[in-house]
Amino acid sequence: CGQLFRHSPSVPGGVPGPVPKRGRPSDMDSPANGKRQRRVAGSPEQEASLEPVGDGEGPEPCGSAQLEEIENLLAKDDQELIGDFSKPHLLPTVEGKDPGLKYISPGTLAEVLSGHYSSSIGRSVIVDCRYPYEYEGGHIKGAVNLPLQRDVEESLLERPIVPQEGGKRLIVIFHCEFSIERGPRMCKFLRERDRSCHEYPQLHYPELYILKGGYREFFSQFAEHCEPRDYRPMEHPAFREELRRFRGQSR
Repeated sequence: CGQLFRHSPSVPGGVPGPVPKRGRPSDMDSPANGKRQRRVAGSPEQEASLEPVGDGEGPEPCGSAQLEEIENLLAKDDQELIGDFSKPHLLPTVEGKDPGLKYISPGTLAEVLSGHYSSSIGRSVIVDCRYPYEYEGGHIKGAVNLPLQRDVEESLLERPIVPQEGGKRLIVIFHCEFSIERGPRMCKFLRERDRSCHEYPQLHYPELYILKGGYREFFSQFAEHCEPRDYRPMEHPAFREELRRFRGQSR
């Protein structure tokens, strides 16, 4: 038990930063998706020191409550890191519907668009997952309209964006009208396809976010960042045929 606490990245004096587990994760690498198994960084001798000592030697085994606490601390560390486990998330996050995804507020996105994070972000990609008639009726400036999975594959995976040199980040922010279904679903799709293209844990796009409240909430607070400065809902009565057609294509 004493050895585990000394090597835990969440306890002062431990090895800096958690080491990702081997193997392929499920979905968005959320610790809620399953208990993690983890190997401590360091020399073989250091790792061997964590093995149980037989014949009654060494410290007494930890209680189940203590082991669970250690596991929870390690899982929390993983959730705070981006998808390739290289660094913590840059943007402040808020609670969202899906605990396996990272949500940002409309105010944080407005700060990104205003250059507040320009010293750290080399490029930000805003993916608008709404249907084209919604996008044409008003969208966030600079956003790309990718309503279907094949659009995401063609735009982001077949021709992946290369991060800028100098260590600046490439971040991708997804949204739809409310960011409840289409945006989160497309974000998960990109992560799953990105994982399948690489040796774990490498990724083209390790830092993904969801705009909480979607375009509707962002437009209500920051219409000056939208063009045209308008909002066309998905269920607009003038576009019922387009809605039916795109819903069919999305299945």
